[in-house]
Amino acid sequence: MSVSGDFPSVRLRRLRRTPALRRMVRETSLSTDNLIQPFFVREGRGRRDPVRSMPGVERLSVDQLVKDARETFRLGIPAVLLFGLPSRKDARGSGADAPHGVVQTALKALKSALPDLVVITDLCLCEYTDHGHCGPLVGGEVDNDAALERLREVAVSQAAAGADLVAPSGMMDGAVKAVRESLDSAGRSSVGILAYAAKFASSFYGPFRDAADSAPAFGDRKSYQMDPANRREARREISLDAAEGADIVMVKPALAYLDLIREARDRFDGPVAAYNVSGEYAMVKAAAAKGWLDGPAAAREILLSIKRAGADLIVTYHARELAKTL
Repeated sequence: MSVSGDFPSVRLRRLRRTPALRRMVRETSLSTDNLIQPFFVREGRGRRDPVRSMPGVERLSVDQLVKDARETFRLGIPAVLLFGLPSRKDARGSGADAPHGVVQTALKALKSALPDLVVITDLCLCEYTDHGHCGPLVGGEVDNDAALERLREVAVSQAAAGADLVAPSGMMDGAVKAVRESLDSAGRSSVGILAYAAKFASSFYGPFRDAADSAPAFGDRKSYQMDPANRREARREISLDAAEGADIVMVKPALAYLDLIREARDRFDGPVAAYNVSGEYAMVKAAAAKGWLDGPAAAREILLSIKRAGADLIVTYHARELAKTL
């Protein structure tokens, strides 16, 4: 649409003149309702282990997680996303669906202390396998269909412990359908699925792998996570997950994939999420520590760009910090 008239009769700066005018015509706004705070939960008590590559982020024992989740909820953030750090790992990731596993224990504690908090669980095996890949291996490769069977078991276990949403993140073909069928068969039809629909094999995950101790013992994840060059394939992934029953679709990472967030928004009528990942967080923190930029202002601008691209929900390590200013 063209703008009628021309300078000097048209002066767009008129609506930028005062803070109140700028606020009145602001097209995109952030709210705590849009934010999801991730947490890394480990076994033990009284544990707060800093993540060296992610200033301000800690690996928390369950008792400390409850304290931080309570503060998170008090700040108006409605949801948390849990990543489990087991003390023991094996080839099949047995700890992922153990009845008294670290995430199951955390779920029960959180739902007891904060029943209105939305608790989302990462549904993947990489944090639990001794080889660091996202499913059982056959001949050195992840067996997609064997991984689906494990995801079915883990999803039901997490749902039984109190998860409101499970988030399959391993990019296994058919994962959303398998998880939906298993949850429904187990009488957990009210538990939703937040699907990592377009998750790319990204260099921005480095600090997360430090935090979760989940780097692959060999090779990489490029045979199942997406090639960063592919846009049309991302559209197919989003469409397939939506058709299989995803309640929310997510793009990960966020900042380098804003075009894909817009694609998701245009193609999916349900809520769209984006993950402002560890490397994106660490870059801001590192530059701010050097005095090269205003960290909180940069974080806010980044999250606004993600929201402007079309995300309804943003998973971000900045959530609690930002909530204090919203």
